[in-house]
Amino acid sequence: MKKALLVLQDGLVFEGEAFGADGEAVGEVVFNTSMTGYQEILTDPSYKGQIVTMTYTQMGNYGINEEDTESSGGPKVEGFVVKEYLEYHSNWRSRGSLGDYLKRHGIVGISGIDTRALTIHIRNYGAQVGIISTEDTAPEKLFAKIKDHPGIGGIDLARLVTTKKEYKWFEPLWQWGGKDTTELRTHKATSDTYRVVVYDFGVKFSILRNLAEENLDVTVVPASTPAEAVLEMNPDGVLLSNGPGDPEAVTYGIENTKKLLGKKPIFGICLGHQILGLALGGRTYKLKFGHHGGNHPVKYLPTGEVEITSQNHNYCVDIKSIGDKVRLTHRNLYDGTEEGMEHVELPVFSVQHHPEAGPGPNDARHIFKRFREMMNQYA
Repeated sequence: MKKALLVLQDGLVFEGEAFGADGEAVGEVVFNTSMTGYQEILTDPSYKGQIVTMTYTQMGNYGINEEDTESSGGPKVEGFVVKEYLEYHSNWRSRGSLGDYLKRHGIVGISGIDTRALTIHIRNYGAQVGIISTEDTAPEKLFAKIKDHPGIGGIDLARLVTTKKEYKWFEPLWQWGGKDTTELRTHKATSDTYRVVVYDFGVKFSILRNLAEENLDVTVVPASTPAEAVLEMNPDGVLLSNGPGDPEAVTYGIENTKKLLGKKPIFGICLGHQILGLALGGRTYKLKFGHHGGNHPVKYLPTGEVEITSQNHNYCVDIKSIGDKVRLTHRNLYDGTEEGMEHVELPVFSVQHHPEAGPGPNDARHIFKRFREMMNQYA
């Protein structure tokens, strides 16, 4: 196989083998601890601007299918790093190999490196900019290309992944066996069907599928849609979606959220949670290496219950900085970071983790029911 190099901003070099597309990819190098779900991870818009390293050793063994994508237009990662890439794939849903999929979408991959050593390095020294190259094999030249790279801080990445136009969403969660039930559910509207507007800062399809599963009428709008236009649609609730990068750079999202507070029930997920925190007057900060994976324990403080959650974020809300307007609801048990809040007066709540998973466990999926119940209460 063709030689490839991964060079980090601090000068560390890994030599491996190329798979996927030829070329060079620059991005912030992070690691994900999920054992499966590489297709969902690759297509998660929250990874825009990042090179993703998988800590599990083998990738590609079950191939790629058409159903498990989390966004349109193919992968959103800048590059992909694995210990062992398996060209041979075996799964009844598979329609092709991981390598061919990456190649078709122009994503550079590197395999055959010590991902354990890379993960430990990131954990010790923090996420940092790196470059994968299948063309230039001179480490010093690659290092020169990234040594002054500014990283993803202060950059509005949401504008690169948001939808260009408004659209409706009908597809529910995928079900095992039987015929496709999508059409049956799209015509399920009843007196308790609430209208939800989703601000697309990089929304995952699994979030939209969970909303449809709750019998909600879902309209997705571009990230920069004015709050006035959303209020004219008269939704029963507004969801602020996940997305990539630094929340402080999404100034229009913060300002629009301020205008919606107290007007409609609001539910924020991941970047949406961070934007909500900033709109409420709080602060956000960058984590050393972020939280990425499908096995993070989070404690729901009101009951003491612990859920295993899916995570993908680099920034965190300092909920204490918001003051007594909100109460803390969730805490990450890995590092104690704050992961959820609810307003003490307004119908507003948010979580930092991903209740829709995709990939990951379904422990937190009930949060979508909580959103529906909140809209029912304030309808």
